[in-house]
Amino acid sequence: MNSTEMLRILDSISRDRKIEKSVLVKDLEQAMVSAARKHFSTLDAEEFACVVDPLSGQMSITRHGQPLDLPPEAFGRIAAQTFKQVMIQRFRDDERSSVFTEFSKRVGELTTGVVQRYEGGSMVVTIDRAEAFMPRSEQIPGEQFQPGDRVRCLILDVRDVGNQVKIVLSRGHPDFIKRLFEVEVPEVSERIIDIKAMAREPGYRTKVAVASVDSKVDPVGACVGVRGSRIKNIVDELNGEKIDIVRWNESSQILIQNALKPAEVKEISLCFELGRATVVVGDDQLSLAIGKRGQNVRLAARLTGWDVDILTPEEFTKGLEILSATLQTVPGVTEEMVDKLAALGMVSVFDIEEVGADVLVTELGIDAASAEQCVETSARRAKEVAEQQQKDKEEQERRRREEEAAGRQLLEGGPLPEGNAPGAEAGVPPTLSGTDDQRAADILGQG
Repeated sequence: MNSTEMLRILDSISRDRKIEKSVLVKDLEQAMVSAARKHFSTLDAEEFACVVDPLSGQMSITRHGQPLDLPPEAFGRIAAQTFKQVMIQRFRDDERSSVFTEFSKRVGELTTGVVQRYEGGSMVVTIDRAEAFMPRSEQIPGEQFQPGDRVRCLILDVRDVGNQVKIVLSRGHPDFIKRLFEVEVPEVSERIIDIKAMAREPGYRTKVAVASVDSKVDPVGACVGVRGSRIKNIVDELNGEKIDIVRWNESSQILIQNALKPAEVKEISLCFELGRATVVVGDDQLSLAIGKRGQNVRLAARLTGWDVDILTPEEFTKGLEILSATLQTVPGVTEEMVDKLAALGMVSVFDIEEVGADVLVTELGIDAASAEQCVETSARRAKEVAEQQQKDKEEQERRRREEEAAGRQLLEGGPLPEGNAPGAEAGVPPTLSGTDDQRAADILGQG
């Protein structure tokens, strides 16, 4: 056996696979012992021993402590096959252990890999010398990569599963955004700007709350960059996902107000007992505050940690009036007590039903019987209000369907349903002309 060639091969494997050479030498010794046992058909694990000099590569095999006269080359084909199998298996085990150790230290890091293929919705990516996968749940909705594309992602988790190491990647995790900010915004990586909170819906929108430890550094301006250069790089990496930079504030009211931007907030009432924030916005700001499919208010709630309810001034005032009228029917409850509850963020009969009697006893100083009566009365009134709201909602839906039907009928040029004809509700018979202009005028009430 060529000792020099053997050492050269071990050095090459150690360098390529990042395995310690001493570990490979031990594997070689163990494989040689297995080959000797196979050749002599022995089951005694202590009968043979092998020592390989890591400097010269000289190999010495002993049997019961005495040097073995038979050279390894004379062990035969079956023993050689055993030696080969043991070496391959132990090399694989060492490589798996090396990969697990290396990537376990890199969890949470940003890395770049090459896309290989898709398997059952999961994307397989090669990173350095290891193969990782990105589950569908960690991908950004709508993104699709082709084999050979380079992809930047976050090392989310590393698991040792049986005979393989599973490296889990992510582009949908909030920490992926955080690492991108550390790359693009030096102040974040230098800890001058701190990312206090983050809420994300991958592929659609992200809200990031930032604060600065240096009063001379504007956290929002630094993250946005000159003419939006820094934030643009992050948005481009995320294929157009919107990112809102929010200024952090220790005051929950100010933080909620900032988180709901670009909507303008008129008033915020916090109920610490329920963890709920009731936010009052103008009618023209309502849709902006709620956002598309409720996205803006949902992300604001997750960012601030408060359950956020958006109301118009009319709805807020109506809720307070119902609360006041309901509670003042209970003997001993005054208007001042109702005002105190409103100041504590309990602005509707639904809130009184949720907080329970103990809170009313503590905050208002009333007896337990009166508190129970307040809760029961509020619960009954809340049920009535909920039923009325459901009826109103159904009525609005009915009207909307009727308007849509009338619009479709107008476009098709046919006669309108009698119930939708102008003046039908007032008992006026519909008088529609045959021309489209007159028909439109009739619909608008101008005929």
